[in-house]
Amino acid sequence: MAPDSPAPGGPESGGSAPGEVRHRRADLAEPGSLRGVLDGAEALFLLVAGEDPVGVLDLAAESGVRRVVLLSSVGAATRPRAYRHPAAFEDAVRRSGLAWTILRPGGFASNAFAWADDIRARRTVTAPFGDVGLPVVDPADIAEVAAVTLRGAGHSGRAYELTGPAPISPREQAAAIGEALGEAVRFDGQTREEARERMLRFMPEPVVEATLAVLGEPTAAEQKVSPDVEHLLGRPPRAFADWTARNIAAFR
Repeated sequence: MAPDSPAPGGPESGGSAPGEVRHRRADLAEPGSLRGVLDGAEALFLLVAGEDPVGVLDLAAESGVRRVVLLSSVGAATRPRAYRHPAAFEDAVRRSGLAWTILRPGGFASNAFAWADDIRARRTVTAPFGDVGLPVVDPADIAEVAAVTLRGAGHSGRAYELTGPAPISPREQAAAIGEALGEAVRFDGQTREEARERMLRFMPEPVVEATLAVLGEPTAAEQKVSPDVEHLLGRPPRAFADWTARNIAAFR
């Protein structure tokens, strides 16, 4: 969060950003590209991205950043061997010397966008583990929690688990999308192997195996509804139906 903010529209601006936002282009996979970008910032919101969290964090500290909020994954806590990458980022943040806060969402409600083509074409959702429920979180809630923890005091040294208000299965998600559309959406179950073959087209094998394990055999911690969103925002987390209603145009 930088104090000085040139108006949008220039060569370094996003064009559509609010006037108080300074937009610069950089790459977390290349920490050196952040040099100058962080000057004047007091807090950093950091995604698990790239391979060199120490380089990013060292540069942030050199630039005057004092607090970092890391968007990690619940898997870093529940399956640290499978989720080595976010676990390594968490470790680096704790060792950085900066005041830190870790956000650990589980599955995103927006993962349902992966079904949009099939829903538009055939009013069908194809997915494995149709009756296994997980408390997927609305990305809007993650954004609001990030803003609260970046701007407010009292969050240093804390790790927050971010979930929706209740577990919901893929079959129930399909029904919720159908209700919002006003048309039935059929659920077509996949075997684990069918899902694995499809996911390997766009995900590395270790990530596929870890994802299938969470979706098909979640631990009690992965199915638990966390109180943290409500505690931080002063309201219950948004339900999957709320996310669906806001995004229904994608499925029409």
